[in-house]
Amino acid sequence: MQLQVAIDRLTLTDATALAKQLDGKTDIIEMGTSLVKDYGYQGIVAMRTAIQHSQLLVDLKTIDEGAYEFRQGFKAGADILTVMGAASEATLAAVYAVTQETGKTMMIDLMETSVEKQRQIAGFPQAIYCLHHSTDRQDKMAPDSTVAAFHEQFPDLAHLAIAGGIDQTGAAALAAQKLTDIVIVGSAITKSADPVAAAEEMMEVVHK
Repeated sequence: MQLQVAIDRLTLTDATALAKQLDGKTDIIEMGTSLVKDYGYQGIVAMRTAIQHSQLLVDLKTIDEGAYEFRQGFKAGADILTVMGAASEATLAAVYAVTQETGKTMMIDLMETSVEKQRQIAGFPQAIYCLHHSTDRQDKMAPDSTVAAFHEQFPDLAHLAIAGGIDQTGAAALAAQKLTDIVIVGSAITKSADPVAAAEEMMEVVHK
C-alpha cells in the first residue's frame, strides 16, 4: 500500500515548501483541489519543481473537457490526475485514452456515486478507483469496512484508493486487509506539529 499526502488550503509558497519537506518521505504528494483552483497551471508547474522523488497527484476533479484538462495537467508535470466518477462515460473514456497514450495514471473519484453509476464506469482496468468520503459530511467512515463492501461488489477492480478522515488506526486496518493500493491522508499529517515525522510514522503503518 502507498501513502498519499494531500496538501490543501495553503498559499502556493507554503504548499511548495511543505512539498519539499515531504518529498521522498511519502509515496505520493497531492496538490489539492483548492490549490489547483487558486493557482492553476502555473501552480502545478511550481509543485512539480518542488517534488523530485515522490509522485505528484493533481486533484483536478475533472468532470468535462476531459482530454484537454488531462493533457494540460500531464504537460505541467502531474503523474496522476483525478476525474469525477459522476462525469459522463465519454469524458472518462477520453481521459483514460490520454493516460494510456502518455503512460500516466488516472484516479476516478467515486464521491457520491451510486452503485449503478459505479457499474457503468467499471471498465477502466488501469485506473485507480478512489472511495472518497466528503469532508463536508458529518458522519465518519470505517475505511476497511468501506473497502470490503466495495470489493465485494467489484472484485475485478484491481486498483483501489480511499480518502476521508483516515488516521493511523484506519490505515493499519487497511494495510492488514491488503485490498487497497493507496491510502490518502491530509490534515492528520499536514496540520500536525511535525508533518515530516507524521508522514514517516504513517509510512511505517501503510508499508507493513
